[in-house]
Amino acid sequence: MSSILSVTKLTKKFPGKPPMTAVDEISFDLKKGEILGLLGPNGAGKTTTIHMLLGTLTYTSGNIVYFGKDFQKNRSDVLQNVVFASTYVNLPWKLTVEQNLEVFGRIYGLSGPEIKKRRLPLLERFGIADKLKSTVTQLSAGQLTRLILVKAFLVRPLIALLDEPTASLDPDMAKEVCSFLLEQREKEGTSMLFTSHKMDEVAELCDRILFLQSGKIIADDVPENLVKTISHSRLELVILEGMEKAIALAQEKKISFKSDHRLIELEMEDAWIAPFLIELAKANIHYTMIRINQPTLEDYFLKMVKK
Repeated sequence: MSSILSVTKLTKKFPGKPPMTAVDEISFDLKKGEILGLLGPNGAGKTTTIHMLLGTLTYTSGNIVYFGKDFQKNRSDVLQNVVFASTYVNLPWKLTVEQNLEVFGRIYGLSGPEIKKRRLPLLERFGIADKLKSTVTQLSAGQLTRLILVKAFLVRPLIALLDEPTASLDPDMAKEVCSFLLEQREKEGTSMLFTSHKMDEVAELCDRILFLQSGKIIADDVPENLVKTISHSRLELVILEGMEKAIALAQEKKISFKSDHRLIELEMEDAWIAPFLIELAKANIHYTMIRINQPTLEDYFLKMVKK
C-alpha cells in the first residue's frame, strides 16, 4: 500500500523558559486504506499532533505531506479530502441537523441534491434520521457524537482524523460505529488516524499502532506484536482452603499478586503456571476455579504508561 500521508520529524515547541516540547521529531506514514492507532497517556502529544495535521496549529519544524503535496503550501487543496471528527468538538448550536450537514457539505463542494442523497443512509445508520429538524441544543451527547460522524463521512473523505469518536456512546452504538469504520475502509478505501482510550476498540480496528510518550513515538507496530512484549499472564484462582498459604507461596516465589477474600490473582510467565499449581497441590491448597487471562492491549498500555 502506498503512503497518502507522510510525517517527517514533526516538532512542536511552545514558548517558555525553557520552551516546552509537546511533540518531538515524530515521523510516520499513513497508507491508503490503513487504520492507524495513536495511543499514549494524557499529555503525550496526541491532540497536538492532530491539530498540526489539520493546520489549526503551526508546527515548529518538520514536514507534513498529504497525497504527495506539501501541506504548508497546499493546505486548502489538501483539506478538501481530509476530515476531523471528535467527541470534544461542538457544532453550530443554533443550526438544525439538516442545516449543519448542508453547510458542511457545501464547504466540501457537494451540491444540495448530493447532500440529501448521501445524508439519509448515514442518519439512518446512526439512528438519528428523525432528528433532521432538531437543533444541536436538542440533541443528547451521544446523538451529537453521531451527527459529528455523519458530518465527517458525508463527504467521503480520503483521510479521517478521529479523536475518541465513541467516547460518549453506549456500548451498542459504539460497536455500530466500529463496524461502520471498518466498512468505510473496505468499501471506500478510507484511511484513518484513530485515538481512543478503549483498548478493545483499538485492537479491533487498528492495523498498526503508534505509542506516544512525552512527545516521542516509542513504539510503532501491529497490535499483536505489541501485546507479545507483555510476558506475563494473569492466573485467577478461587481458594477454598489455604489462602494464607497461597499468599505466602506467592511471596516466596516473588510473584506479583492481588487477593480479595477467596479470590487471588497472580501475574506470572506462562511457563511458571503449571509448576505453581503443582506447588499449591503439594501444600494442600484447594481451589475451585481457575482462569488464565492472556495479555491484552490494555495490559500493554498500562505497562507503557508506568514506564
